[in-house]
Amino acid sequence: MTIRFDNRVAIVTGAGAGLGRSHALGLASRGAKVVVNDLGASVDGSGANDSAAERVVEEIRSAGGEAMAHGADVSNEEQVADMVARAKAQWGRVDIVVNNAGILRDKSFAKMTMADFRKVVDVHLIGSATVTHACWPLMREQQYGRVVLTSSSSGLYGNFGQA
Repeated sequence: MTIRFDNRVAIVTGAGAGLGRSHALGLASRGAKVVVNDLGASVDGSGANDSAAERVVEEIRSAGGEAMAHGADVSNEEQVADMVARAKAQWGRVDIVVNNAGILRDKSFAKMTMADFRKVVDVHLIGSATVTHACWPLMREQQYGRVVLTSSSSGLYGNFGQA
């Protein structure tokens, strides 16, 4: 039995590389239309651009799938609303949300600034809620929706130097 996502639309955050890329490619290979979301910033948060997301979109299209890139900062409600609106305008729905976006601020709690701590919480926690909240009305209207939240071993168990 093969699981298929034909005619389903997925938004995958943090999909420009790593696990997010893998999630986006996997969903597309099973028929989902995918919004590849990635801010494209460096580890320190600077230099945002769509190039990482665009590369994944090209991989999906080259394999015969449908995808679009969007560089929304998941902690920014207006940018997330735009991403969801574009998905709905292009494909009429949003069925799946994979909250995978994350950032690194590798410092112990004692050495981390509160601004860095807030940014980590804004992306990892608030960002997941922001994207899910923006998609929720569509999912309710459709009477269908799936939400996945990813984590790392550092997020689950902790890791020295990663507050």
